[in-house]
Amino acid sequence: MFSSRYCEWFALLLAGTLAPASESLAAEPAACAAPADQSADAAACELAALLERQFIYPEQGARYAAVLREGVAAGRYAALDKAAAAEAMTHDLQTTAPDGHLSVRLREPDKPGGGSQAEAKAPFPILEEADWIAPGIAYMRINEFPYDPAITARVAQFMADHADARALIFDLRTHHGGGVEQMDAILPWLFAEPTRLVTMETSWDVERELGSPVADVASMTLLGDTAMARREHWVTPNADTRLRDARVYLLTSGRTASAAEHFALALKRTGRATLVGAATAGANHFGGQADLPGGFFAFIPVGRTFDPDTGEDWEGDGVAPDIAVAPELALERALTELGFAPEEAKRLSDAHKPTLTMERRKR
Repeated sequence: MFSSRYCEWFALLLAGTLAPASESLAAEPAACAAPADQSADAAACELAALLERQFIYPEQGARYAAVLREGVAAGRYAALDKAAAAEAMTHDLQTTAPDGHLSVRLREPDKPGGGSQAEAKAPFPILEEADWIAPGIAYMRINEFPYDPAITARVAQFMADHADARALIFDLRTHHGGGVEQMDAILPWLFAEPTRLVTMETSWDVERELGSPVADVASMTLLGDTAMARREHWVTPNADTRLRDARVYLLTSGRTASAAEHFALALKRTGRATLVGAATAGANHFGGQADLPGGFFAFIPVGRTFDPDTGEDWEGDGVAPDIAVAPELALERALTELGFAPEEAKRLSDAHKPTLTMERRKR
């Protein structure tokens, strides 16, 4: 998939499941000997062709393609049931070169439910808490940045309703990824002048083939005359200045992934927030879902996001916190930094424990 909206580029794979995409990456016939059917071999061959053509680093994409074709030739996937075959393909890819997003999965049926479209599909609460945690201290725990106007509206309302806060705490310790829509509802409140945040890039060949999901996003600026298709994420302040001097804390863990890492790096490199917790998941390479034969799908990483000052991204290493503490202590530490007595900080932290795991996902 190369979706019409940016959020569907970012992986949600660290959640353990992924909602079906609205569109799929264009595929071409597999370049290995597999039947034209719905088998695991057919899926592996088609995925090999996609990775060879679209992976962010061509040489690495070619290595991925080679190992999948070797697996087909050896009969490694055909001998397994589909769930085990998906795991075997993922293992072969990650053993070849670790990547925080690349994975092969089987589709699952949509889960019925109410609320927003994203909440109906997700196997976890999205905007889990958004309220005052104490007088003058606004607190939001959000577990995904989906393309969902209802969630964006709720985030925007939270910012408006808490514009008199002396401090804001964004709890991203269990955040699995997404896009920029909710970020762009938050950031204009926090900055006093237009500010460059991060840079995104993919190859021009991939952009010409698949289009750009952020071409119509106002906060993204296309750079001219570059070897890669590069877009800078900028924040433009809004007219309300009440939160310009508010202290901002962002809580992180090894489970904080993808778009949440984008948000973390943007706030860290601009000095607008203090990151508290552990290094993030290290899942940098953005992309989209590709539907494959046999009910399989894969996430194809086609680009990267990086610090425009250094050129460095966070793949593998994650974004380092400013204050390193065990993730389960991050809220307690942020509150003590804000002047709360240790006993009260612990009480509030215990009352607002994340319901999802904060453990780094194994690749």
